[in-house]
Parts: sequence; C-alpha cells; structure tokens
Amino acid sequence: MHDVAQSGAAPIAREGLAQIHALYRIEKDLRDLNADQRRAARKDRSKPVIEAFELWLAQNRARVSTKSPTGEALKYTAKYWDGLCLFRDEGRIELDNKPVERTIRPIALSRKNALFAGHEAGSQNWVVIASLIETCKLNGIEPHRYLSGLLTAIAGLHKQADINKLLPWNYAKPV
Repeated sequence: MHDVAQSGAAPIAREGLAQIHALYRIEKDLRDLNADQRRAARKDRSKPVIEAFELWLAQNRARVSTKSPTGEALKYTAKYWDGLCLFRDEGRIELDNKPVERTIRPIALSRKNALFAGHEAGSQNWVVIASLIETCKLNGIEPHRYLSGLLTAIAGLHKQADINKLLPWNYAKPV
C-alpha cells in the first residue's frame, strides 16, 4: 500500500510563501528610508513582485479545489488582496501589522494580568489605569505626570462637560 498523502507543505504553498518572502526581503532593504523614498522604491521593486504574485494566485486558484486547505488559503489571500496591496502605494504603511501588535502588546498584557487582581472591581480599575498608562506612552506623555494631573483635576472638581480635555491624547499640560 502506498502513501498518497504528502507530508509537509504543498508545493503551491511553498511557492506562495517564496513570493511573500521576496516582499519581506525588499522591505528589509527599505527599512531606514522615509515614507516618500519607500513609496518610490516599492513602485520600482515591490510592484513587479506583487503583479507576478497576483497572476500566480489567479492561476493556482483555478487549479486547486476551494474546499482544500490550500484552496482555502488561496481564497483568503484573494479576499484580502486589496489590503495587501495598500503598502505598495503608501510609504507610511507597513507590509504587515507587527509594529502595531508590538505597540499594543503591553496594553493587552496588562488587561490579561487584571484577571488576577483578586476582585472584579479591582481588576476593572487595574484595566483602566493600565490602559491610561499605555495610552500615555503611545502619545508621548509621561504617565506619572499625566495621572497626577488627572487626579488633581478630579479632586479639583473638574467639569464633567470638559472630560475630553482629560483624555491622554488631548492632555498637553497639567490640568
């Protein structure tokens, strides 16, 4: 009896990953460029790779059953094709969302840690404070200074109608 199934990645999957890898190699070369330089370099270098990848995708989707795992992966890639191509025409957009995920990771970890606060109200307070601290960091605000100013404003009977002024991204100086 012969084994009909092949273990490991399907040849089509390896080909697709090789094309994606080519885009990442280009991005590695462009990492230190400003947005305008990246956009120009992407038009020269990434655009032909994306065009070849799009043709490859269309040809292979026609060859593979849409119900197979490879067919599902190709269908998923085609479904989000426009999103994938956004980076090509805009130098500020990254090829993937890893930088954003790294940025929000501390917020997500703090929220997860709040599950062990000992009490539901305590965990909710922990999440609020942790979110404020990480939001301060994302907006270039020193968290201790912000929280001190926030608590001072609350204790000073800050008007409820002006609550938006106390949000970290609106915070410019001690309130």
